[in-house]
Amino acid sequence: MPDPAKPFDEAPRGRGADKLRGKTAFITGASSGIGRATALLFAREGARVAIAYHSDPDDADETLARMRDFGAEGYKVQMDAGDAASNKAATREAIEWLGGRLDVLVCNASMQVNKEDVLEIPEDQAQKTLFVNALGYLWTIQAALPAMGEGGSIIGTSSVVAFRGNPTLVDYAMGKGAELALLRSLAAQLAEKGIRVNAVAPGPIWTPFIPETMPPDKVAQFGQDTYLKRPGEAWEVAPAYLFLASEDGSYVTGQTIHVNGGIPVGG
Repeated sequence: MPDPAKPFDEAPRGRGADKLRGKTAFITGASSGIGRATALLFAREGARVAIAYHSDPDDADETLARMRDFGAEGYKVQMDAGDAASNKAATREAIEWLGGRLDVLVCNASMQVNKEDVLEIPEDQAQKTLFVNALGYLWTIQAALPAMGEGGSIIGTSSVVAFRGNPTLVDYAMGKGAELALLRSLAAQLAEKGIRVNAVAPGPIWTPFIPETMPPDKVAQFGQDTYLKRPGEAWEVAPAYLFLASEDGSYVTGQTIHVNGGIPVGG
């Protein structure tokens, strides 16, 4: 099992191919894990990137410092994704720093709490989970859309659990399912404006999120039920976001890319 203290967010690759040169991007939940890996890849590909973090400015600063190593500009904003006012204010601040134009939006902020019994899920937990994982994406998109034009790309981080469910992540799966419906609906609505909307559905990806939110016995087995018999790394997911953000994905909208090590999904 990889070391949770040393998440591997960067791919062992050379310099980028300028696939996002001249583009602006805003990524939520980007202080670590998949969000950080995506921010670093976007920066490596030439984008100016603003990132949102929830509670750890030091992690966000580490992300920005690594982006500067690539010669890329970066900016951080604090965001409580599950609070409409904080969410929208942070999004607008990020876009202002980006010059008032947004080319790529990645909604990635998420939360999960394990509960073995659906009867044990308290109301406040369920509400917070839905606010962050579903309504939070809606609020970010609402704040960002006025700054997006033709050629824009919106990408949401869904999950394999939106397709398969999970017996101990019932409210998380419910929120991710709602988020997926949101993204598919927006793909239909925004197509006439030339804005593409897609999702990436990671399977078991090794990030600090996992040991922080799962009991030790589940952490020990994490990713072993995939065809590849291991969890993925955040850098192995980030290229899916790059594909959807760049011209490579110009004919893709309303779709979900599954990066899950080989877990059958029904859709």
